[in-house]
Amino acid sequence: MNNNIFPCLWYDGDAKESADFYCQVFGGTITTDTPVVLNIEFFGQKLMLLNGGPQFKKNASVSFMVLCETEEEVEKYWSPLSENGLVLMELGEYPWSKKYGWVRDRFGVTWQVYLGEKQGEQKIIPTLMFIHENNGKAMEAMELYTEVFPNSKIGNVLKYGDGVGNESHEIPENVQHAHFEIDDYSFFCMDNSYDHEFDFNEGISIVVMTDNQEQTDHLWDSLTKDGGRESMCGWLKDKFGMSWQIVPKKLIQLMNDPHQEKAQKVVQAMMKMQKIVISDLEEAYNS
Repeated sequence: MNNNIFPCLWYDGDAKESADFYCQVFGGTITTDTPVVLNIEFFGQKLMLLNGGPQFKKNASVSFMVLCETEEEVEKYWSPLSENGLVLMELGEYPWSKKYGWVRDRFGVTWQVYLGEKQGEQKIIPTLMFIHENNGKAMEAMELYTEVFPNSKIGNVLKYGDGVGNESHEIPENVQHAHFEIDDYSFFCMDNSYDHEFDFNEGISIVVMTDNQEQTDHLWDSLTKDGGRESMCGWLKDKFGMSWQIVPKKLIQLMNDPHQEKAQKVVQAMMKMQKIVISDLEEAYNS
């Protein structure tokens, strides 16, 4: 598992309350606690929470699969996640799991609590739902992501035509459930033909910490090509509308410099950038 890749959840002022809640539910620890950014760790995984304002809302286009080994563990997580939340699929037995449920918690994050085998050491796995014009493109997305990132692979792929569950309304060749890894970090994905009132947005993004400018340039260029879009401060959308943050580790180092005036110059320089350029950050730091 690679902790240089991790999800980021967007909040409108309640990130700290949410972080405390997830630490309580999953036995995690807050490792960074600022008014804007909080990082938490649980099960050896990292999650970033960002107080960005009211612009974006989290939705079920990206959910989080919690892989549980016992029914008791399923109940342990389901109970607090569903309290004051919205159940999307009732907790019960399904063709793919003896105990499974899908819920949106009180903070708008959706969780699929699943009794089944873990995919390696990663317990919580982001799950991407390809809908609307992206329906049928889950395989294409996996092929792109595993081509762009090193140490990547496509794992098991179950198609609707394989006959698991009552999904006769879906296109047989579309992906019902698939596992893939990018740089040793696991994802699940699926196609879905329902006319949902949501899609990928900045409410949930994937952060990738890079070691140098070459790696930053490669990921930025590869993910924005063929219809992707550049945004500000290291944010981009790929051709499917999925949001990514490509963040050089050097940026974090300079922003956390004890010399506050220098660190603030770095922040000001970063705020003007689309792709993060390390040499420009260093120039601002040394100015």
